[in-house]
Amino acid sequence: MTESNIWFLENIDAQGIFCPKKLGNDTAAHIHTQYGKGEYVFKQADVADNIYYITSGRIKIGAEGNGDKSVTKAILTAGEIFGEKVMVGETHRRDFAVALEQTEVCIISKSEMSNLFLDRNPLSLLIMKIIGSRALKMEKRLESLVFKDSRSRIVEFLVDLNKDKGQRVGYEWVVRKFMTHQEIANLTATSRQTVTTVLNELKSKEIITFNRKRLLIRDIDLLTQQIATA
Repeated sequence: MTESNIWFLENIDAQGIFCPKKLGNDTAAHIHTQYGKGEYVFKQADVADNIYYITSGRIKIGAEGNGDKSVTKAILTAGEIFGEKVMVGETHRRDFAVALEQTEVCIISKSEMSNLFLDRNPLSLLIMKIIGSRALKMEKRLESLVFKDSRSRIVEFLVDLNKDKGQRVGYEWVVRKFMTHQEIANLTATSRQTVTTVLNELKSKEIITFNRKRLLIRDIDLLTQQIATA
């Protein structure tokens, strides 16, 4: 487990709380369900009354504007939580959540979450950390959009992705279930072609290798330096 994700399970058993069916402790308050690729968990303006825990697959969180315009805010994987803003007063969804592949989630109602807050003090801290961490990430993305060029934003994204999901293998780092070039483009406000160009450049310098299943960072320090020199 990566350093930035340790706090998810630091004080509580998140899976035991958000998905008790997985542990053979079924309750009526928890719904265990699946979504096919392209299927919405919730849409923008839907009533906000649940919180979600991903047991497998991937979920894209985004927002829609006028016409067909939309922005990708995050791509979440197994072990992550979304819909958490319902616990801080969100009554209708400001974002949408859609499955990027066959995805399995556990759903817990807002009222049940409120009851769990009373029984498990660390749980409220967990939710606050999730909200705070995502707010900081969005703030950082906005600053990158204003102050950094496309190449730097893509390289910075790879460094941050490694911090969030990377696993050390000897002197190298591996990120499994690597994103598509289009997904990276959506998250960095660049084009798919630019992402492909930057990734191939880093590969030619033997800083990274990648395929559809994983990203291997051969030298994380050298990759980080690419941001400063971009």
